[in-house]
Amino acid sequence: MTKTVLTVDDSKTMLQMLQFALKQGGYTVIQGENGQEGLDLLDQHDVDVIISDINMPVMDGITFIKELRKKPKCKATPVLILTTESSQAKKAEGRSAGATGWIVKPFDPAKLLEVIRKVSP
Repeated sequence: MTKTVLTVDDSKTMLQMLQFALKQGGYTVIQGENGQEGLDLLDQHDVDVIISDINMPVMDGITFIKELRKKPKCKATPVLILTTESSQAKKAEGRSAGATGWIVKPFDPAKLLEVIRKVSP
């Protein structure tokens, strides 16, 4: 069965890169451009993994993660943060919000797929 990944990023270029890498890895991809769109998509779809940026308009990634963790079906869903942010303070904020892992942009597609396979075997 194909796994579904939700990617949330305000950069269309980043969404395209993620979609290409994930489809190459055999995943179905659903995409939103901010945290609110991500939450709306989670109401309509079941996903196996979520990849989210931090800095986005409308709803940032940290708020998005806090909100999705309130949804019973998303309590255990792995959430990877994909961002240019690399400070320990931001990482700690992400972990406390409920993030599973952290990947700094630009990402290596092979490493991204490896991390996804680790968090969602």
